[in-house]
Amino acid sequence: MLFIQQSLLFLIPMRLVRGLHPFYCIFLILSLFSTVKGYAQNDIEPQKRQFRGMWIATVNNLDWPSKPNMSVWRMKREFVKHLNLAQELGMNAVIVQVRPMSDAFYPSELEPWSQFLSGKQGESPPRDFDPMQFMVEETHQRAMEFHAWFNPYRVMRNMDRAHISPDHVYFQHPDWFVTYANTAFFDPGVKPARKFLERVVADVVTKYDIDAIHFDDYFYPGKLEAFDFPDSLSFKKYGTEFTEETKDDWRRENVNLLVKELYDTINYLKPWVHFGISPFGVWRNKDQDAEGSATWVTQTDYDDLYADVRAWCREGWMDYVLPQSYHSLGMEIMDYAEVANWWGKNHGSVNYYIGQAPFRLGTTNAGQAWSQGNEIDRQLTFNSTVRGLQGSAFFRAEMFKKNPYGLNDTLKSKFYKYAALPPISHDDRNRTFEANLVITHFDNRRNNIELKWTSDKPNEIMYYVVYASGNTSDPKNILAITSDTSIKIKKEHLEGDEIPIYIRAVDKYRVESMALIVYAELN
Repeated sequence: MLFIQQSLLFLIPMRLVRGLHPFYCIFLILSLFSTVKGYAQNDIEPQKRQFRGMWIATVNNLDWPSKPNMSVWRMKREFVKHLNLAQELGMNAVIVQVRPMSDAFYPSELEPWSQFLSGKQGESPPRDFDPMQFMVEETHQRAMEFHAWFNPYRVMRNMDRAHISPDHVYFQHPDWFVTYANTAFFDPGVKPARKFLERVVADVVTKYDIDAIHFDDYFYPGKLEAFDFPDSLSFKKYGTEFTEETKDDWRRENVNLLVKELYDTINYLKPWVHFGISPFGVWRNKDQDAEGSATWVTQTDYDDLYADVRAWCREGWMDYVLPQSYHSLGMEIMDYAEVANWWGKNHGSVNYYIGQAPFRLGTTNAGQAWSQGNEIDRQLTFNSTVRGLQGSAFFRAEMFKKNPYGLNDTLKSKFYKYAALPPISHDDRNRTFEANLVITHFDNRRNNIELKWTSDKPNEIMYYVVYASGNTSDPKNILAITSDTSIKIKKEHLEGDEIPIYIRAVDKYRVESMALIVYAELN
């Protein structure tokens, strides 16, 4: 219990304590201790549908590949290690950055190869290697989801030293771009630029068997006091229905149009592919808007990034929202609990996951809570109390190699002890899936049960779930989630004289079929 006692001061915002009679301060602390102690003593109820994602960053070779100009063999080996670790920890999705700076980790006629592959933008990997195809196939072999992560507007940092490929659209349509604080961006106000971005996403959705398109928190760049975003020309041309006083509304409408049109495009091409966005955790502060969160951050989605994420949630223009809440429980300017609960009330009909920050564990620059035990453990425990929260994503893959404060062990033994299926989109919650499964091999040996089966709809099936009980709503009964049509079950993991084994297919919409039932004697 020591870690809970140490973190109590961080769980109580100081603005609630100032001015209180000492008796009430003591009462508040004791009440909170009782509540948190209750969390620690109770097991976390496992969820059958829960998003468990790991971000894999490619920009600046943060996670993968670890350096440019690697051999194909080494690139493959590195990525497989990330996948294997994610699977070992109980994750069911990876979010891989495939377009970090208006470039591509796949062959594209629209944008050049990424510099983070070869060291030079526009230079292809050796041996006609298609990283995207490889990553998707390897991910699906492990019955995990592949979310293709795009940065929509950023083109290149450090423009005075930038090496942009000569065939980049930056040189073909210079009027689509602006430079702000020495970084090049697509101008979100230019309609042809927006349509180009939609073509880039549609190209990937069409060519690859991905499970989702994912945007991070980079929309308009954060405001800098010394600079105004240089979009006066595009505003004059495309913002004719707005005035200088409503220019911020025009900027928000530009991003709204991109989000809405992309959601419609993805649903038209492949309606089972999700569209998810991971914004900064604060929509607006309460002192800016009565409906905002009780936070005190200097920049917000709505006012500074021109991303009206709450409107996207209300309109259902996404399949999931994944706000990045990278501060600790009790952090006064941005309390994790406040942010998590605010989104619980404001995510509309879309799925709600939350972004966790294992990269902060062991650091002191973001508050003492991160250096005093496993803050992620505390946050995941708190998550079980948040209305509508269906999972987490963790930034980023490289952090798990260090296992800070035993985070890996905590996930495996406590929070992700049982397997979970990714949630179904708000558009598909009433869908059904019919698939006919037939057993082709059944061998009940002394120590193992071997099963093989076929399906009449193999092209529609993502993976299969095998249960050791007819209660298929309880994740504790899941024996395996597999992309194979065979399984070997060790009898030592089963109890009783005879058990029913249930096999259910899961389609691309994440919907389960009716079960195929096999009875197996254990003696």
